[in-house]
Amino acid sequence: MVELNCESDFVAKGDDFRSLARELAMHVAAAAPRWTTREEVPADLIQQEREVALEQARNEGRPEAAWEKIVEGRVNNFYKENVLLEQAWVREPKTSIENLIKENISKLQENITVRRFARYSIKE
Repeated sequence: MVELNCESDFVAKGDDFRSLARELAMHVAAAAPRWTTREEVPADLIQQEREVALEQARNEGRPEAAWEKIVEGRVNNFYKENVLLEQAWVREPKTSIENLIKENISKLQENITVRRFARYSIKE
């Protein structure tokens, strides 16, 4: 379930907007994001990810000068896997969800935002 907002009822009732909402809902079901934006990710979890990435870089014998770049790369990968707007769209992996929304904003000439989402799984 996805809450997708726009500024007018005219756009919200249109086929293109509803199609985008359907695509986003299917993406959430398939890709299982945990948060909508980077800002929603708890800071302590990011700190924990940084510590784990740093420890891995040390254990892999990487040069100390490269540790910071390695940590940043792994944290960015964490965001790409867990944050909806940064995930690769399941139908077109070269396009991020954020870019998909931007494409629809330019097409519909309307501001569109993903407010929140909920994902239900039989396994959970």
